[in-house]
Amino acid sequence: MDEEKRITLRLPANLHSWLASQAKSARRSLNSEIVYRLEVGRDATKADTESP
Repeated sequence: MDEEKRITLRLPANLHSWLASQAKSARRSLNSEIVYRLEVGRDATKADTESP
């Protein structure tokens, strides 16, 4: 299992509301939604850099 790190994250209120809404729609916690979106973004960036 990967080691986990805790951070404090400050978000604009409208971004927090949007993320919370997206998390609820996907039946995820807010934390899980943020992690999911970061991983998707990371994977997309990785794919872009590996493409010829």
